[in-house]
Amino acid sequence: MPQDIDLLSINTIRTLAMDAVQKANSGHPGTPMALAPLAYELWQERLRYDPADPTWPDRDRFVLSCGHASMLLYAVLHLAGVRAFDPDQGVLDEPAVSLDDIRKFRQLDSRCPGHPEYRLTTGVETTTGPLGQGVGNSVGMAIASRWLAAHFNRPGFELFGFRVYAFASDGDMMEGISHEAASIAGHLNLSNLCWVYYNNRITIEGSTELALGDDPQERFRAYGWHTVHVTDVNDRAALARAFAEFDRAGKPTLIVVDSHIGYGAPTKHDTREAHGEPLGADEVKGAKKFYGWPEDAQFLVPDGVRERFAECIGRRGAGLRAGWNDLHQRYRTQFPEDAARLDLLLEGRLPENWDRGLPEFPADAKGLATRDSGGKVLNALAKNVPWLLGGAADLSPSTKTNLTFDGAGDFEANHYAGRNFHFGIREHAMGAIINGMALCRLRPYGSTFLIFSDYERAPIRLAALMELPIVQVFTHDSIGLGEDGPTHQPVEHLAALRAIPGLVTLRPGDANEIVEA
Repeated sequence: MPQDIDLLSINTIRTLAMDAVQKANSGHPGTPMALAPLAYELWQERLRYDPADPTWPDRDRFVLSCGHASMLLYAVLHLAGVRAFDPDQGVLDEPAVSLDDIRKFRQLDSRCPGHPEYRLTTGVETTTGPLGQGVGNSVGMAIASRWLAAHFNRPGFELFGFRVYAFASDGDMMEGISHEAASIAGHLNLSNLCWVYYNNRITIEGSTELALGDDPQERFRAYGWHTVHVTDVNDRAALARAFAEFDRAGKPTLIVVDSHIGYGAPTKHDTREAHGEPLGADEVKGAKKFYGWPEDAQFLVPDGVRERFAECIGRRGAGLRAGWNDLHQRYRTQFPEDAARLDLLLEGRLPENWDRGLPEFPADAKGLATRDSGGKVLNALAKNVPWLLGGAADLSPSTKTNLTFDGAGDFEANHYAGRNFHFGIREHAMGAIINGMALCRLRPYGSTFLIFSDYERAPIRLAALMELPIVQVFTHDSIGLGEDGPTHQPVEHLAALRAIPGLVTLRPGDANEIVEA
């Protein structure tokens, strides 16, 4: 099957995805078939990422917000030779995703679960599945990049500047969280953020015309984004030009890419049947014939494909990471105190005397509202932990979560050193954004009234699944909020939070219990 090596590599991504879904008799083959050229262009030509060191702090982040298309990511991780990482042992001399792992797609204990899971599979930057969460996380990651740069970069020592790319489906774009997240990203002018919306015009029920009629480019331009339209996902030159526009835009960028779900399948190309079920043996053979592929080959990686990935992302990533390591070593020499703080942050450790100056509250018959004592404790801790930061969904005067000491400041567009965040009335996006910040080793918190935890349930649940050290501060937790009426009385909310596996739910009863919490 003589083919151009890049096309051969793209078709390898496609056929691995088809074979894995077919063997599992479960999954979503159509989107990986459609997006293989897009993923290939991004990883091979753009991404600042070293497969040999997948935890390099200044690597670009790739978020597959459409987690149902997980085989796209697993195939790329395998072909790029991304190494596995163990928190206790570091980078291992074994692949993050082996061919055997792909053969066990969607099976118990596989490194290739149905939707990508953070910690389970090296190279997965965040757990995605509930649509919209990944793009929300990507905003938090872009915020973290800007904050880290503002606090640790020095003239001639640009330690941080990583970019964040997210692939978004029609479903991601319909979910309300994407609107919230895009709005705040535009407001903050996060020019290091690029979403790629693959427009394949198909959802599980059929054509997107059944439920979607807005113009995403117009909508995102109103948010303050730059937008680009690529009419054919198979046109790699057009994709390259679109990514180059992102480099120059000076604002967050949305690239709309027209694609064909189930590309090459003889009867299921551009149909809903290619979305959420195996193609079937005959359809797989027909698609392979269209690609010029041996029809009976299973999980085939032709000679030269892995080598092509090594020549491109492997070589480029190794050079970029080696340059960063050299810069980091020189930074240690010139800025030892900053380097020591950065080590603590990246290793997830607290500074010495992190609990210095915590307040003690004398017994008081009248008592002190826990939100008031909570604000005092939070400010004392934040003085000692410089990467403890966060904000509220427009309620900080009520939740008392504003950092008020000198130097705390506000995180604003083009002024990215602040530690107070104004998320606006966007609880859902706030939850996903602080998850993204935590995935970049910051220690973020969000706050609102307990009744509005309903809006945040999805990101809170995912934070628990990922074991992220985020903090959600919920005030106004009493059912005795009589003046506001039943709409603001959190009757069932505490029980609902305590039902989430892996979530530590504390409800301190007085000022000193706040300190312990």
